[in-house]
Amino acid sequence: MNMAYYITKPDVPYNVHFYKKGSIMTQDSLTLYKLIVLYMLNRVNFPLTKAQVSDFILEREYTNFLTLQQVIAELVDADMITAKTSRNRTYLMITGEGRETLSFFQNRVNHSIKEEIDGFFDANKMEMRNEGSIRTDYYKSVSGEYEAQLEIKEKDVTVVKITLSVPDEKTASAICTNWQKKNEEIYQYLTRQLF
Repeated sequence: MNMAYYITKPDVPYNVHFYKKGSIMTQDSLTLYKLIVLYMLNRVNFPLTKAQVSDFILEREYTNFLTLQQVIAELVDADMITAKTSRNRTYLMITGEGRETLSFFQNRVNHSIKEEIDGFFDANKMEMRNEGSIRTDYYKSVSGEYEAQLEIKEKDVTVVKITLSVPDEKTASAICTNWQKKNEEIYQYLTRQLF
């Protein structure tokens, strides 16, 4: 017999549980997962990738992958977060409405979860900022060539944006991959040469 069970974390309201092994989900648990996502996105001033949010939540086994996807979709539908996809990454940001909602209900996220989130960001903030602020994309232009778009953003401000026209998709993809790895070096070179 496959028995469902749940874990209650300390200081969580009596009817909010972290469910494992296929147990029944309550609306309160979905609300808690939404508040956790909002708290994470509010904790930083740059977009987080969907993978970064998922990795944190799934590694701690707060919920499962499908439930987390539902939570993110409902937050987007409610205009509490935005989700923008570029190539193979989806970037999440909290909206004003999301911040307002979090301010009313953040006391429903227990202190130990907030400490885990804060510790996670303290340990990984620079790496996460780099991953979230370095953006690439490419597409086929009307001329038949491919355009690789390379960008660095800081707090919603575009620091550098480069568009390169190349003859084929393979080259455009390679440029985007190399920008992810070498953007800092290239940016420093450009500023030294131009200033």
